[in-house]
Amino acid sequence: MSGDMNHVERFRALMAFQDVDRIPRWEWAMWWDKTIARWHGEGLPAELTDIFDIHEYFGLDPYKQYWFSTTEATIEAEQHHVEGIVSNMDDYLAHRPHLFPDHGDAIRGMEPWLERQDKGEAVIWITLEGYFWFPRTLMGFTKLMLAFYDQPELLHKINQDLLAFNLDILDRIERIGRPTFMTVAEDMSYNNGPMIGRELMTEFMSPYYEKMLSRAKEMEMLTIADTDGDVTLLVPWLLDNGIEGVLPLERQAGVDGMSMRDKFPDLAMVGHYDKMVMKRGEDAMRAEFERLAPLMKTGGFIPSVDHQTPPGVSLENYRIYLRLLNEYTS
Repeated sequence: MSGDMNHVERFRALMAFQDVDRIPRWEWAMWWDKTIARWHGEGLPAELTDIFDIHEYFGLDPYKQYWFSTTEATIEAEQHHVEGIVSNMDDYLAHRPHLFPDHGDAIRGMEPWLERQDKGEAVIWITLEGYFWFPRTLMGFTKLMLAFYDQPELLHKINQDLLAFNLDILDRIERIGRPTFMTVAEDMSYNNGPMIGRELMTEFMSPYYEKMLSRAKEMEMLTIADTDGDVTLLVPWLLDNGIEGVLPLERQAGVDGMSMRDKFPDLAMVGHYDKMVMKRGEDAMRAEFERLAPLMKTGGFIPSVDHQTPPGVSLENYRIYLRLLNEYTS
């Protein structure tokens, strides 16, 4: 193992399949608001309400996420849906002036965190919305599925505008610094696999991925797709489009991380810890870490709850989880 590393060095080395002093410890999705409310009643200090402050309170490695929403000028990792408002080009053009917020405050607010990152004290990541996610948000699932065949010009217009928005965000961020990695919000898998076929992805998403990810690589950011469900069939498509990793590898959807590692030896992975075991006590939680231990040894993988910790998990059980996390990542 390498000597002591700072957070940025550790993350970059692990995701490059290099030796590390230990595996990073963090929660990529944090917790439900109902979970935090429960924990406030079980001893979590009441003044702790910000998820990133809570993250550091638990002794997890300092990470900070900025979600650059297409609909709200928020600086936090929040998703603001306007689902179903668009049915055709006229609808989209009418709503377009209310989309793509400026995000100037968010970008300026990144500066102190980027300074911490420069010192190795914190890892910064940004989230941009993807080229399935955003059209689905605007149209809703059913209308989007029909639009792939009935309104291709609408989908290309939406994604051309989204690409311009995302590239502008990246250009403005680079003026003040370079985040360590980027996630693309792209929920396009059910529990039974991808929601669309590869041909549709190639036609309607690949041209925009190529330009956005080329820019991200210029900024030396690792690129990870955030897509729920069973990603097994989707992963090679993502890799062919330039994505380098996936999260959260949901166990309940049947994802098998070791099988995926065998097929994709260079794939960066985050998550895969079955959140459903956490309420069942230490033995069940330890068994889940034992399941993941061989995958941890392969590198390129950070174990983390495979989505937000649910409110059925007590603060006591979460502290057990953290103790085991520290044990297995040491």
